[in-house]
Amino acid sequence: MPERPSITDLENLVAALPADEQARFARLFHVSTTIGSLNPPPSMEPWIEKFFGSVDAVRSQKIVKVTNRVTWEGALFNELRARRPMEAKGTGDLHKLILENVGDPFCKPLEGTPADSFGRAQGAHTITASNIAKYDGYHGVAIFDEHDPLAFTAAGVGDAMDTALAWAHQAHAEDARARYFLLMWNCLWKSGASIIHGHAQMTLTRDMHYAKVEHLRRAALAYRAQHGTSYFDDLYSVHQSLGLAFSLPGVRVLAYLTPVKEKETLILGQTLDETLKATIYHVLRTLVDGLGVTSFNLAIYLPPLVPVAGEDWNGFPILVRIVDRGDPNNKTADIGAMELYAASVIASDPFRLAETLRAAFSRAC
Repeated sequence: MPERPSITDLENLVAALPADEQARFARLFHVSTTIGSLNPPPSMEPWIEKFFGSVDAVRSQKIVKVTNRVTWEGALFNELRARRPMEAKGTGDLHKLILENVGDPFCKPLEGTPADSFGRAQGAHTITASNIAKYDGYHGVAIFDEHDPLAFTAAGVGDAMDTALAWAHQAHAEDARARYFLLMWNCLWKSGASIIHGHAQMTLTRDMHYAKVEHLRRAALAYRAQHGTSYFDDLYSVHQSLGLAFSLPGVRVLAYLTPVKEKETLILGQTLDETLKATIYHVLRTLVDGLGVTSFNLAIYLPPLVPVAGEDWNGFPILVRIVDRGDPNNKTADIGAMELYAASVIASDPFRLAETLRAAFSRAC
C-alpha cells in the first residue's frame, strides 16, 4: 500500500490486497476509474489558474466511481470539485450570527416550546419539546442547554442521546405500536436546521422502520443468506484492509467508501453505551476542530425498542452516520439532481478523513 494512499488509487489499492480480501471487496463494492478531458480556450487560462492552480489540472481529471453492491449507494470522487468557484458566497461571521440569535425560543424551552402529550424528558443538559411541525405522530426535539451548536461537549452529547432515548421510551409507553426510533441532529441551516440553537430531533414510528433503515436491514439479511456472513462485519473488514477503518472496544469507525456526501463517517456499536457516545463526540469534535466542518447531519439507526414478530434484526448494529454539509455561508446547495436521482458527487478523500480520525483518536487515547 502506498505511504499515503488516495481514493484516486483505489483500484490499485484493491489489486494489492490478498486474494481473500479482494474477493470480499468485490462482494461489497464495484469500482471503476475514468478520465474526463477538456480543452479550454486561451482566454480562460488566467481564470482556471486562479481557481484550480494550473490549466493541466483541469485538462485531464481522474474520476473514481464506487458502488455499494449491497445497498446500491454510489459515489463519484473528483477532488477538483472542491476548488470550484462559488459565486453565491455569503460573507457573514458565523460565530457572530450564532451569538446574535441568543434569545430564540429554544433558549427558554419551557416558555417557547410545547410539550408532548406525555410531557417532557429532561437530562442534565437537555430537555425535550414536541416538534411544532411534525414528520410523524411522535416527533420531538432534544434542546441543548448550550445555545452555540458547535460548542458541544462530551457530557452534553451523551446527555442529549440519553434524554432522546428516554423520550422514546415515554412515547412507546403511551403508544405500544410506536417502537421504531430514529435520532437526528441537523447542525445549522446548511444541514436543514430551522433554528440555530443546538438541538437534535427524534421520531418514533409505527408499523415498520423508516424506508432507508428497512432497506438496509433487508439488504443485510439478503447478504447473510447469500454469503453466510455478516454484511456489517464484512463492511468493516473491507474498510479496515484499506486503512479506512479502526476499532475501539465494542465500537468500529469507518470513513465510508460510498458516502452520501462529504466526509461521511460511519460508527457501528452494539449498545448506546458510554464508549459509543464518547466515540460520537470525538468524531464530531474531530470534524469540527480538525477538518473545519461547521454544519453537519447526524443520524442514528437503531433496531426497534421491543422485538417485532416476523422481523429479523439479528446482527443489525446501532449505526451512526455523520456527514459534512459544507460552509453555511455558501448559498450554493451541496445536493443537486445527481445526489437526488443518480449517485453522490464527492470532493473529499475518505483516506484523508480516515487519517485525521485515526490521529485524533490516537491522541485522545
